[in-house]
Amino acid sequence: MTLAAITAATSQPDAARLLEAEMADSSAAAQYIADGCLVDGPLGRVGLEVEAHCFDPLDPRRRPSWTEITDVIELLPPLPCGSAVTVEPGGAVELSGPPRDGVVAAIDAMNRDQAVLRKAFADVGLGLVFLGADPLRSPKRVNPGARYRAMERFFAASHSGEAGAGVMTSTAAGQGNVDAGPQSGWAARVRLAHALGPTMIAIAANSPLLGGEFTGWVSTRQRVWGAMDSARCGPILGASGDEPGTDWARYALKAPVMLVNNPEAVPVTHWVPFTDWVEGRELLGGRRPTVADLDYHLTTLFPPVRPRRWLEIRYLDSVPDDLWSAVAFTLVTLLDDPVAADRAAEVVEPVATAWDTAARLGLRDRRLLAAANRCVAIAAERTPAELTDAMQRLLDNVAQGRCPGDEFADQVVDHGIAATVSQLAQGGL
Repeated sequence: MTLAAITAATSQPDAARLLEAEMADSSAAAQYIADGCLVDGPLGRVGLEVEAHCFDPLDPRRRPSWTEITDVIELLPPLPCGSAVTVEPGGAVELSGPPRDGVVAAIDAMNRDQAVLRKAFADVGLGLVFLGADPLRSPKRVNPGARYRAMERFFAASHSGEAGAGVMTSTAAGQGNVDAGPQSGWAARVRLAHALGPTMIAIAANSPLLGGEFTGWVSTRQRVWGAMDSARCGPILGASGDEPGTDWARYALKAPVMLVNNPEAVPVTHWVPFTDWVEGRELLGGRRPTVADLDYHLTTLFPPVRPRRWLEIRYLDSVPDDLWSAVAFTLVTLLDDPVAADRAAEVVEPVATAWDTAARLGLRDRRLLAAANRCVAIAAERTPAELTDAMQRLLDNVAQGRCPGDEFADQVVDHGIAATVSQLAQGGL
């Protein structure tokens, strides 16, 4: 019986002791990671997460304080569909919906909770802006949490302070969480989730500006993440992609340790791959890692597709409500509908690794444009009545080679960044 299975099967006190026990070696760690990577079961459940930058419409260059933001959240009425609300390091507000049966139910629940959240912020004169990158303000952390303080120190020590600050405080994403499905299909499903990445990035690109300037990239969010250490933020897919658990274990053991809980988060300011810690070649906190340390290490890894017993799809820019439902529906349909998945896998194969091209050029690249048109058309064939309008907008956008950020960019050229952001913060263009 493996360590992961033993932990799940034991009583609470015994499980706690196992989590606190030092791990024997990297083989034990690899087995634990692989065993807990994905869960065998049917497809169908979908959870959505959306992040939005918080702005003051009257002074969009000002970053609302931690107290201003958390005061709103503390006074929120219960959200009708049970989404959790959290605050990112730079003050972006994240809404995380619980799993629902199917993408349509997940979209409806997110929309209902989002309406309550948006009204609560509007009532105090603040607005939520759905863009992949903050177009106006310099990076600044407002969340005082020990984890984020320690992350800042880690990034500074690893010479990725600028990219780390941007990732933490200037980017916002839309995320899809889907079941892993039957074990026999894991390899193909994980390969497809990665292969769809460049095409979906191009479709959803919504971050042409950062810190007051056009960057020349349609998804500056992806550019910022791409500037991070690939051992922590790059794709996890192995050479063959046939063993997702093995790939994830190899990735996690090679990745440098960012933080050690001792008991609060303490940054590791020199390069220590987790395998060196677990093998005893370097002791952090004066000890080898425990299972709890390994679990925590996994939360500091940010690949575009992350296995967490389910699959976390992390590569989409945050996009406005009128397109987010269509983008989410397209992504999940291409993954969960078996016929659509087979067709999509063939369509995106020529651009399956074009991550940087997608972020830089988006639909201006002819191969990505062709893949995007075919992928959206495949999803549109399965569109339910309640999503018809949103899907038609997405179809029209892609047919014209336009991503969500193009409308924002046009408004910025016509009216300026601050005025455009202010209008978005008040409910739209």
